[in-house]
Amino acid sequence: MARLCIAYDEPVRSTPELQLLLDSAVAGTRITPEQALELYRFAPFHALGRAADQVRRQRFGDQAHLATYLIDRNINYTNVCTTACKFCAFYRAPGHSQGWVRDTEEILHRCSEAVELGATQIMLQGGHHPDFGVEYYENIFAAIKAEYPQLALHSLGASEVEHMSKVSGVSVEESITRIKAAGLDSFAGAGAEILVARPRTEIAPLKESGERWLEIMEIAHGLGVESTATFMMGTGETNAERIEHLRMIRDVQDRTGGFRSFIPWTYQPENNHLKGRTQASVIEYLRMVAVSRLFFDNITHLQGSWLTVGKEVGQLTLHMGADDLGSVMLEENVVSSAGAKHRSNRGELISLIRTSGRIPAQRNTLYEIVELHADPANDPIDDAVVSHFSSIAVDRPILPVVSTS
Repeated sequence: MARLCIAYDEPVRSTPELQLLLDSAVAGTRITPEQALELYRFAPFHALGRAADQVRRQRFGDQAHLATYLIDRNINYTNVCTTACKFCAFYRAPGHSQGWVRDTEEILHRCSEAVELGATQIMLQGGHHPDFGVEYYENIFAAIKAEYPQLALHSLGASEVEHMSKVSGVSVEESITRIKAAGLDSFAGAGAEILVARPRTEIAPLKESGERWLEIMEIAHGLGVESTATFMMGTGETNAERIEHLRMIRDVQDRTGGFRSFIPWTYQPENNHLKGRTQASVIEYLRMVAVSRLFFDNITHLQGSWLTVGKEVGQLTLHMGADDLGSVMLEENVVSSAGAKHRSNRGELISLIRTSGRIPAQRNTLYEIVELHADPANDPIDDAVVSHFSSIAVDRPILPVVSTS
């Protein structure tokens, strides 16, 4: 595996040329991938952050004083997966004694809890189960929408679409059309990891190529299914490969306009085959957030990942160009199984946003404001709205899990 190029090992340079480049980006000039790499490697940290924050302010205009958050729940329908990604601690191979599948009743039970706790979004995540084709997802989405039509189903991603299409022997276009008709509202950025061929092949040799991931997202956008885009940093990619990942996404966005937001996050090193041999530092992460804001002149929203980098660093992203702090995340099992043990609750996220100098606002999946928290005296007091790792969000019996073994 190639050595990770650590950004803070680079000799930071404060030069007139770099400042001119930052000023040009603030003025609205599109920066090239080569310029983005130069800024990522060499721009002084505070100057880079100031430029990114200024671009954010200009983009959001009279709403620049806000920073948003979401209440949602990640529901894992199976941990059985044929892809065997080296960074994943959640999956179990088909036939493994620890493999499981949640039945529809249990999934609906978790949706019920999410609604009770004020969630507006469900993200269904799971492995590439060898038996799950389009029909499985149609049935699950239809069942959720029948019971809880108010929940946005922001779920799955290009990798799952590729898998279900092969299992069912249908085209990607047909798969997307059918699951959209069944209730899917938008795709998550799941499975992007890093889209560049060399590092992607290193960490996920059985997964579709980065070009195919983007092709499927482009098809989805053309069929009216928008999505987010993500980036997992720290698995051995070089600085140039990090910027190339951004370039690949921006090119598709130029054609489709279908990516609502960009969400960089950091690889977690526990319980997986990579074993933390390479990781991204806090400074590298924050520099990536800032460069992303400067580079993505065509993607509106930029989300900080408190789950993987911690709440304090998550708060700092709001000074580096981010406009959104992600979600309370009533349940999360995938990233936490690899070592992301940060937890938060609604009150903490509101406080992090407010003490960063912004007014907190709860949003929905479409980034529409649901509730504005302008006056601290009126902040919600709901201790149950807290992030959980595994199991159930509130104290109720857990329904039986169907084993695949």
